[in-house]
Amino acid sequence: MEHFVWNIDPVMLALGPITIHWYGAIFASSIFAGLSYMKWIYQQENQNVESLDNLLVYVVIGIIVGARLGHCFFYEPSYYFANPLKILAIWEGGLASHGGGLGAIIGSYLYTKKNPLNFLWLLDRLAIATALFGIFVRSANFVNAEIIGKATDVPWAVIFQRVDNVARHPAQLYEALAYGLIFITLTFVYKLTKAKTYQGMLLGMFLIMTFTARFIIEFFKQQQAAYTMETSLNTGQMLSIPFFIVGVVLVIWSIKNKVNG
Repeated sequence: MEHFVWNIDPVMLALGPITIHWYGAIFASSIFAGLSYMKWIYQQENQNVESLDNLLVYVVIGIIVGARLGHCFFYEPSYYFANPLKILAIWEGGLASHGGGLGAIIGSYLYTKKNPLNFLWLLDRLAIATALFGIFVRSANFVNAEIIGKATDVPWAVIFQRVDNVARHPAQLYEALAYGLIFITLTFVYKLTKAKTYQGMLLGMFLIMTFTARFIIEFFKQQQAAYTMETSLNTGQMLSIPFFIVGVVLVIWSIKNKVNG
């Protein structure tokens, strides 16, 4: 069976000393898309749109720092403990979405300490923008031939020729599709239901859907951690469980307490 072969040059544009990679361009687009969506939400709820510029700085720094530290300590701890300066070598690759999520939450909290916004109100709305952000990032992973899937012979398998000549699950696209469905669902809930009036509801739904999808899709991914655990679950799945539980707790809490946002 012939499978789709992916072998795109990671460099999108090279002009003398200036090199623009596909990953960087798509990542930048994801930030722009998320910011535009948050501007729409702020306009819907009569919030100060100009304050989003500061929020962007806090969240982006939180995502990058958190994703980098998450990769170093969740997936390759022995290497980075032995080579601590390599933690700073972010240009060599290595970002973990679980760490990025924690970083975004911390960044948002620090932002609300300097701006008069309810923390959970903000996270509820950022959750929708984060799903949109995830579509772009996982698409960028596909373009970069990273976070590849396990070998398979399904008709839609992809050969990432920069890696090897093995037909694999396009796990990155599975996640991008999942984020797309989550984004559509949360936007529908935000716009057409009363769920947004309860603090923690949208964030809880996001965590439940995202980490359920992540847990399932991990079965189709090549192992990413540089170490093995004596369990049938991989690192990504183990890290997804606490996020899922927090999501369930948030949804139950928001319904039980009916705290208006």
